[in-house]
Amino acid sequence: MTNQNYLSIYAKSFNWAGFFLPKQTYQKCSALYDFCRVVDNIADDEAAIEFKENEFKKFENNFNNKNFNDPIIKNMWSLIDEFNISLKIIHDLFEGIKSDISEKVKLNSKKELIIYSYRVAGTVGLMMAKILKVSKKSSLKSAIDLGIAMQLTNISRDVIEDLRINRSYINENFEEIKSTLMLAEKFYENSFQSIKEIPISFRFSILVARRVYRKIGYKILKQKNLENYRKSGKIYVSNLEKIIETFLSVFDLIKLLLINKNDDYIQHDHLLIGEELNLDERI
Repeated sequence: MTNQNYLSIYAKSFNWAGFFLPKQTYQKCSALYDFCRVVDNIADDEAAIEFKENEFKKFENNFNNKNFNDPIIKNMWSLIDEFNISLKIIHDLFEGIKSDISEKVKLNSKKELIIYSYRVAGTVGLMMAKILKVSKKSSLKSAIDLGIAMQLTNISRDVIEDLRINRSYINENFEEIKSTLMLAEKFYENSFQSIKEIPISFRFSILVARRVYRKIGYKILKQKNLENYRKSGKIYVSNLEKIIETFLSVFDLIKLLLINKNDDYIQHDHLLIGEELNLDERI
C-alpha cells in the first residue's frame, strides 16, 4: 500500500489538509503517518490478544534493531535522523498503543485520559511539528496540544464504537462527551498562536487540519443528547463542510499574520503529563 493510500483511506481530514503542503513535505508527513498507522493497526486488529502482543513486540524489536527490510521502519528512521526526533517520543507512542492491547481498556481519570491522548496523538503532533521545521520550545508544546485536542475529539466521536471492542476512554453519557470536547477546546486554543512559528509554506495546511477536526466536535455537540448521538452514527465532516472550513482558514491565516505577541505566554495544561514523564526531554 502506498503512502497516499494510507492517508486517503484512514485519515481523510489529514489528507485533505495535506493537499496544501509542498509535495516533498507531504511525503515526509505521510511516512510518519504510515509508521503510526501500522503500529495502531496491530492494536486494532480483531485477532486474539496473544497474537497482537507478539506482533507488537516483533514490530517494536524490528524498529529498535533498525530492520530496514521493512520500508515503514526505514522511512521512520530517516525522519528521526533528519529532524532529530527523540526516541523517547517513539517509545511514548509505543506505550500508548500497547495499552490498547488488552481484553478491556478503561480510563478512570482526567489524568489517565490526557496522558493516553499525549502518548497516542500528542507524540504525533510533536513529530509532525519537527518535520514542519518548528524548533521553538513553546511552539512544540503547542503541537502536542493540537495532537491531544484531536485525540480527545476522536474519543468523543467513537464512544459507542469503542465500547463494542471493550474500550472505555470516557463514560457513555452525553455530559462526559461534552466535557471531553470542552477539554479539547482548551487544547485547540493553546495550539493556535504557535502555528505562526511554522514556516509560511506549511502554515495553511495545519490551520485547515485544525479547523476540519475541530468541526467534528461542534457537530457532536449539536446532537444535544445521548439518544441523538447514538442515532447519528460516526460523525464526520462532509466535503462541502471541508471546503467551507478551508475557506475560513484563510481568515485564520490573516489573523495569525496580524498577531504581534509571541507564544511564550501560553499556559500549557501539561502538569498532569509532567507527573509521569518529562516533556522537556522529548522536545
